[in-house]
Amino acid sequence: MPDLLDRKVAVVTGGGTGIGEAIAARFVREGAKVAIAGRTRVVLEQSAARTGAWPIAADVADEAEVIALFRATEERFGGLDILVNNAGVTGQVAPAELLDMGQWDTTMAVNVRGTILCLKHAIPLLRRRGGGSVINMSSLMGLRGYPMRTAYTATKFAIIGITEAVAQEVGRDRIRVNALCPGAVNGELMQRVIAARVAAEGRPAEAIVRENYTEKAALRRWVEPEEVAAAAVFLASDDSASITGERLRVDAGRS
Repeated sequence: MPDLLDRKVAVVTGGGTGIGEAIAARFVREGAKVAIAGRTRVVLEQSAARTGAWPIAADVADEAEVIALFRATEERFGGLDILVNNAGVTGQVAPAELLDMGQWDTTMAVNVRGTILCLKHAIPLLRRRGGGSVINMSSLMGLRGYPMRTAYTATKFAIIGITEAVAQEVGRDRIRVNALCPGAVNGELMQRVIAARVAAEGRPAEAIVRENYTEKAALRRWVEPEEVAAAAVFLASDDSASITGERLRVDAGRS
């Protein structure tokens, strides 16, 4: 069978680790030419060696660097068909009354400003190709609020709104815009969240994982990064040609 993304060009932000790397690797296997972006060049280069993607250092919160990212992608690959807005930070794990507003601003800058900047500069390239697919990485926390995660939750709700609004703007150009909403995904990022919760709540990591994550999922387990990548391939490919403005949960049935 032909590869689902044969000859497509994709940019995956936050592509050097975790979900982003899993998506980049799966896109390459499906025939796409993939640029991965992130702030740390050595991490990107290591990921590129593992996945076959092309690394470009870029801070998505910096408009000049975002412009350079898409210009370099177009120069190397001739255009753009797919954008995965995956770059993000977890934000502070703390009750609202103890939030550090500097950390709040950083979370907003990367997760929300970064998403809209990439959309702003990717849309003209997608339009020139006659259409394409944008996948914005939201979260289960973009659908309901969770305690101790105010900053992250706020950004992921914002991404749902951005997805729905922009989908209506660019549908006439055959550009589809959808959101992925993973639940608790196994990996380094989730381990940092657990460690922060242990420090904030004074409870054992095992209890936090069991009570707040695995036991709240119908499948009684974490989601794996490769499972999110599989959903991203679906939204990037022609198999989802009539789907736009939607949010797709990949959460093991978490309540």
